[in-house]
Amino acid sequence: MPEVSVLIAAYNAASTLPQCLDSLSRQTLAAIEVICVDDCSTDNTLDILRHQAAADSRFVVLQTPENSGQAVARNQALQHATAPFVCMVDADDWLSPSALEDALAVFRTFPTTDCVAFRLIRVDEAGKNEDEQSLPLPLAKGAAMTGREAFEACMDGWHLHGLYVTRTTLHRQYPFDTTTRLYSDDNTSRIHYLHSREVRSCNGIYYYRQHPTSMTTGFNLRRFDFMEANLSLLFALNKEGIRGEVLRRFEGGRWQTFITCYRLYLSHRHEIGESDTEALRQRFATILHTFRPSRLALRYRWKPGYWLLFNTTLFDWQQRCYQSLWQDGVKAWFGKRGSLTRVPY
Repeated sequence: MPEVSVLIAAYNAASTLPQCLDSLSRQTLAAIEVICVDDCSTDNTLDILRHQAAADSRFVVLQTPENSGQAVARNQALQHATAPFVCMVDADDWLSPSALEDALAVFRTFPTTDCVAFRLIRVDEAGKNEDEQSLPLPLAKGAAMTGREAFEACMDGWHLHGLYVTRTTLHRQYPFDTTTRLYSDDNTSRIHYLHSREVRSCNGIYYYRQHPTSMTTGFNLRRFDFMEANLSLLFALNKEGIRGEVLRRFEGGRWQTFITCYRLYLSHRHEIGESDTEALRQRFATILHTFRPSRLALRYRWKPGYWLLFNTTLFDWQQRCYQSLWQDGVKAWFGKRGSLTRVPY
């Protein structure tokens, strides 16, 4: 029986997938299963996966019925996991040879541990080391953090990253958030930490490849999914009863994301078609209505300078719709009826 299930969601990853699969086949922990889901790739990703499965029976290959995004593909893999522990590895990343064995040793030594974080080393597109992300001090010294402490660490600017091994029962209770194609799966990491009894770290290394032109860094309409992903996490935090300073810090970060997305739009508005422009306008207005001044730390609250942000192009036809957006936002904040439906939470 496998002791760790590894989930891989792959889409057009033919150039990096072999290194990822090779790192898993060479793990010092032999009792693993690797569940690979091809998300309807248009290159030879599926052929690479099938070749690996034919050579190593520990690898299982599945395929989504249609291209649905990483979170949906990972959830499909999660349904097939049979090991008591599970982790996720992106198709362009890889693990050090003893990473899974190191993580499993921590679980065996500390039975109340629910998540074990890897050491995270970022590498460039060519696979060369760039830097290692520091773990929070308790984890760096080999001590444990409570689930709440780990949750707050990853909420606060991802001081604790979301790459770890967790118990399959916990992961199945809180599967990947599929609200959006990008970003929303990060929400799941935070919820896993929140519901952990203890969080520890191991010496195993997760090599995280950074692409300057990836979907999360280059310009594309999916970048705006970050707003809805944050809103989905807000719903989850309210459901979990999170209040006080943690929620205010999160709302401050969510506000900064909103402003960043708007600036991104202003910088690339000439590249966006008319129908997409109208859809984005509605999205910005809807998200704006979800902010409440009382939930923002003082440094994030609406200031007169932000009015200028929404009126940057004073002589452009778009100025009128953003002035309307500003007015709708003020009405929503003061409990009056705006022209758009408020999002309840």
